[in-house]
Amino acid sequence: MTVHPGNLASGVERWFFTPVALGRIAVLRTIAYLFVPLDVFLITPWALAHRDVPVALYQPLRIARLLALPEPTHALVVGLCAALVITALAAATGRAPRVLGTLVAVLYLAWMLVAMSYGKVDHDRAGYLVLLAVLPTVGRARWGDRTLSARAGWAIRATAIAVVCTYFLAAWAKLRFGGVDWLTGATYTKAVLRRGTILSDWTVHVPYLLMLAQIGTIVFELCSPVLLFLRGRWQVRAVLFLFAFHAMVYAALTIAFWPHLIALTALLPLERLRVPRRSAADAPH
Repeated sequence: MTVHPGNLASGVERWFFTPVALGRIAVLRTIAYLFVPLDVFLITPWALAHRDVPVALYQPLRIARLLALPEPTHALVVGLCAALVITALAAATGRAPRVLGTLVAVLYLAWMLVAMSYGKVDHDRAGYLVLLAVLPTVGRARWGDRTLSARAGWAIRATAIAVVCTYFLAAWAKLRFGGVDWLTGATYTKAVLRRGTILSDWTVHVPYLLMLAQIGTIVFELCSPVLLFLRGRWQVRAVLFLFAFHAMVYAALTIAFWPHLIALTALLPLERLRVPRRSAADAPH
């Protein structure tokens, strides 16, 4: 069977721009922007601590070098932190979504370049960074708005691709640097011994259990592109499975990929959420 190039291009375009309700974008903005201060002050407070780290220890990532960003002095880190948090809180109101959203995306990227330029790079930020980058492209959106938008669909699809790449490339990295030994070695055993909890300590005493978990992790991550082609209830079930997986990891090792989970919520039907409105009887007299 011959596939006409025009039909193929049309199918790819439909896949990338499948309309999504604007209400989903509105909820995502609220969640994504309110997450910023939580991330800065509670989840990764060590990034702000870089304000007191000697500049000589700063080893800028390639993006920072290409953009010729200045070295993170005390004043720059504090100023960047304040600008990011204030802008994110303003953007969470839904006003000026293009301007404020773009500023949040740029400032958060700069914040991550400061955070990750000291020898530690977290892979759980990719999907969230993409989410922040695409949210401003949609324009205005309100909670509960069921109006379908191709722009919203593209933003959701771009975020979904970034989420899947986080899983798939994690598996590729494991096999690239660890090889087959990653599957059959003691990776999870060492993790449990170092970070285990009362819920996971027992696993080191069960022969082959953690090795099977390592194999299962690789298989799951390599199969993650399937998520891009699921629809409706199947996609919701897959996302809930991923949330359960991350909850299990947190319970076992106290490791959580919070920014990644924020991006993952983009695949849920958030447009069904509505802001409760008071009736006339409830209004103040």
